[in-house]
Amino acid sequence: MAIIAVQLVVAAAPPGLWPDVATLQYEGMLTVNEVFHSIQGESSQAGLPCVFVRLTACDLRCAWCDTPYAFHEGRKRDVADVLAEVASYGCRLVEVTGGEPLLQPDVYPLLQGLLDAGHDVLVETGGHISIERVPAGVARIMDIKCPGSGEAAKMCWDNLARLRANDEVKFVIADRADYDYAKTVMQRGDWASRVAAILFSPVHGQLPPADLAAWVLADRLPVRVQLQVHKYIWAPGTRGV
Repeated sequence: MAIIAVQLVVAAAPPGLWPDVATLQYEGMLTVNEVFHSIQGESSQAGLPCVFVRLTACDLRCAWCDTPYAFHEGRKRDVADVLAEVASYGCRLVEVTGGEPLLQPDVYPLLQGLLDAGHDVLVETGGHISIERVPAGVARIMDIKCPGSGEAAKMCWDNLARLRANDEVKFVIADRADYDYAKTVMQRGDWASRVAAILFSPVHGQLPPADLAAWVLADRLPVRVQLQVHKYIWAPGTRGV
């Protein structure tokens, strides 16, 4: 595939955020479900304006999945085209999500292009695919699937050794059994001390957040109880937010 050159002109960005004009060269093609500007709903960046790039396809079928439309819906786009659209929002924070974004090989030039353009970059991944190739400047928000998801057996446990100081690990918790599983995994090895945050997130509409908070407090766990902020700002089924 030929290398694609793109000029990113970000007139709306604050001075000094990016160069006025940067010529970046990347190659690649992605199947993209949607690109949108919203409020970050999860992770330690929750509440901040963020541009989301949602890629198509996932090889997991979590019981509580809230984006099944990303399994198949999407269209082919050049990496350069996606970079240009992201730049048009003039927003520093960008998250690449899915589906499962690491299924598409050309996600890596996209991530590098976002870094080169001066963005703070997050990638959200299910934990069953190696995170080794994700560029060092990207914060990886990695799930560890609990039994309630139906997909716990597919976890790539080698990823625990690959975690870096800017990464975050997320457990989506449906019930007490999931909580006990997450607590046990936290106590395995030394990985928990090497990441920026450990997130315990109740399944929205299934596990009352107060129950999860009570368990965390009783056990004095050093974790962040995380609610999906966007589901409180907008209706839970709203797309493009």
